[in-house]
Amino acid sequence: MRLATFNIQHGRTADDRRVDVDRFARAVRALDADVLALQEVDHRQPRSGRADLTAVAAQAAGAVDARLAVTLRGPVGLWREPHDDAPPTGAAYGVALVTRFPVRRWLTVRLPRRPGITWTHRPRRLPRPHHDHPRAALAAVLDTPEGPLTAVCAHLSFLAGQNVVQARHLVAALTELPRPLVLLGDLNVGPATAHRATGMRSLADAPTYPVDAPTAQIDHVLTDGGVTATGPARSIDTGLADHRALVVDVGLTGD
Repeated sequence: MRLATFNIQHGRTADDRRVDVDRFARAVRALDADVLALQEVDHRQPRSGRADLTAVAAQAAGAVDARLAVTLRGPVGLWREPHDDAPPTGAAYGVALVTRFPVRRWLTVRLPRRPGITWTHRPRRLPRPHHDHPRAALAAVLDTPEGPLTAVCAHLSFLAGQNVVQARHLVAALTELPRPLVLLGDLNVGPATAHRATGMRSLADAPTYPVDAPTAQIDHVLTDGGVTATGPARSIDTGLADHRALVVDVGLTGD
């Protein structure tokens, strides 16, 4: 089966920053993933033509099930924190899982947020203040032809240290879910930190960021249990977003 993770940056094109829903659908179709984890997903937002990008991706992938875990409700600029896991009706934003396999169970995990303002420092730039917006992970227990598989999509904080706190919180919250398990997403940490924070091994090693000439891997496909890559991972420039999609073919070993 093929696994993929893609931070879509609400589906905007890399060149003119315009959201072209048809082009987004073509990009998803070309990835040809059986399980696709998406981050920074718009739902009925004006900037993305009020499209339901989760539904667009599901149709393009030929999925049998898909879900958006909302991290922010309301239109851009008027966002508010969600107080429940109810499906979105109006404008929203979050992380999504799209799957060609039936889902036995869905689970949304809310991740801890750093309170107040954090100042980020980068070389040759002035310090910038940031609020850590709400984050979540979405898990699905799947019935695959090779047996049950738990797939998890996550988008962790870009604030150093807080992403590690969130990764450890997520691992603890996933303890009761069946193995094997795969964790896909933009974790905003490199491979060594991802391994230390989760205890999981990587199935896909390839740089994914920035999109035009990637030098860092902050997008990951990790596993806990009997899942093995059947070929090398691919970092794919879809012409969308500021990340490349990360794709790997895997098999379940039964361990």
